[in-house]
Amino acid sequence: MIPDEFLASLGRFGIHLGLERIEQLLADLGDPHRQVPTIHIAGTNGKGSVCAYVSSILQAAGYRVGRYISPHLVDWRERICINSAWISEADLLTALIQVKQVMLAEQMPTQFEVITAAAWWYFANQKVDVAVIETGLGGRLDATNVCGHPLVSVITSISMEHWQRLGSTLGAIASEKAGIIKSSCAVVAGELPSEARAVVQAKAIACNAPIHWSKAAVKTDFGAIYQNIEYPLPLLGEHQLINSAISIDTIRALQSQGWQIGEDAIVKGMASTQWQGRLQWIEYELNGQKHQLLIDGAHNVAAAKYLRTFVDRSFPSQRKRWIVGMLDTKDRAGILQALLSPQDLLFTVPVPAHQTADPQMLASLGDRLLESKSHSYTSLQLGLDAAFTQDYDSSDLVVLCGSLYLVGEFLKAFGSIE
Repeated sequence: MIPDEFLASLGRFGIHLGLERIEQLLADLGDPHRQVPTIHIAGTNGKGSVCAYVSSILQAAGYRVGRYISPHLVDWRERICINSAWISEADLLTALIQVKQVMLAEQMPTQFEVITAAAWWYFANQKVDVAVIETGLGGRLDATNVCGHPLVSVITSISMEHWQRLGSTLGAIASEKAGIIKSSCAVVAGELPSEARAVVQAKAIACNAPIHWSKAAVKTDFGAIYQNIEYPLPLLGEHQLINSAISIDTIRALQSQGWQIGEDAIVKGMASTQWQGRLQWIEYELNGQKHQLLIDGAHNVAAAKYLRTFVDRSFPSQRKRWIVGMLDTKDRAGILQALLSPQDLLFTVPVPAHQTADPQMLASLGDRLLESKSHSYTSLQLGLDAAFTQDYDSSDLVVLCGSLYLVGEFLKAFGSIE
């Protein structure tokens, strides 16, 4: 069995939220999720960064740390890490074989449920000290939501995304994400809109779960300061002030439970944090000439606003050239409106191998916002080349964004992240 082929074959079962199938899988595997202390992280944006910060700090403190994330950018192995190292091909194969052996034809699990079960089995088998688990979609019915007593439940942010499945209001989406809150278990939450905050607060009260509301750290010349700890911020963007603060509050919750994590580990862990595909600079070569390209997922309106804020503050005078591809399920008009200013240039591309938005349609949406006509291309390669040649000036800022899957396809074709 080849892991990629096996996992790809499960894609036909689609997305079906619910816990019945994953609980059956895990029970037949010996309930590995009950053998691993867990930090469970949900949120619209920021949960990946918080996973990275918290994992890095715990590793710096000397713990053996499992980390489970989604989606991956280049390789399925990215999703399952121990101390920042991807699971090996051989270990992934072994874990998937274990899961396949207990799969029931009459209760066929989804692709996400299978890789999630494999992660739990691997972490238990490897005897990690703690696992940092990122939700896939929502929280209440997400396949990761099987741990009855997480060390900490974290909700990073809430905005409008996946409304087709989670609900059409911030309150409804908050209710789904608050589903990771468990009885008497610590909760850390970021700066949420009032409607969402009220829902999360009510859920915490109903569960008798102590909740801490994080506030953004203060930016310094060195990086940031929060709770009298000054630390470097290797991840770019103003939103990392709140993400890093949430991470430190999560560590504080662990400290209160007896976990030995010194302030030196917090500083060291922050300094060594890496999170690929988010506000990341990549060198792109075209016709023997090397160019700097900024890549970022920016796959929803809130993330697009963060990205726009970053480029405006960091490069106020440069012309922005956007290479954009999106999934058809996203708020395409909203994302473009958050990204674009009238003087910008837009180059739209498809997201390969996914349910992509039509590049011509994206270009038409862009034309309503821009002074110059947008350009659509039938491939990522053509869009990239055009962005660096068509009326290009070396002072221009070129940004590739709109989908983590698009970023992954770029890295697969032009770089590596392992």
